[in-house]
Amino acid sequence: MRSASMPPAGTGLEPGFRGVICASFGAGNTAELPGSGQPKHDLRFDSATPEALSELRWALGSSKVGVRLMLAGPTSDIRAAAAVAAECGIQQEEMTLLSEESAPRAIYCPHCHATTPTLRVAGSEVKCKSCGTNLTTTDHFSRRMGAYLGYQANVEEAS
Repeated sequence: MRSASMPPAGTGLEPGFRGVICASFGAGNTAELPGSGQPKHDLRFDSATPEALSELRWALGSSKVGVRLMLAGPTSDIRAAAAVAAECGIQQEEMTLLSEESAPRAIYCPHCHATTPTLRVAGSEVKCKSCGTNLTTTDHFSRRMGAYLGYQANVEEAS
């Protein structure tokens, strides 16, 4: 077991890092983006797994004030990573999100608190994969939940 002061294996991130942390998920690639002249630290993940988000959390926790975060990849992965960054105190203005627009959007169900991936546009309906509630999708994104909010379809018609 690693102590809290030791970096995850292979990160190479010095404690007190100040610069740009670039995290890419899947085919997303931040390595080819032009630099800003600041030190850059690249993290590559297949997807936003709990282990990947834990490594990102460690990297952000060991950085100094003024660090910037660049996230690239599928929308659902970078939104989950942005939620972790917000928990770590990174402000929205300190993050750059580069999403692959063709990736599925995560829809949050307020009834069972699960998320359902969909390619449907806002205003369409999707069935929650957990509780089966028909949800109307919205364009309202919750940074805290890392998903677009859904609400019960036809709720106005319910008695």
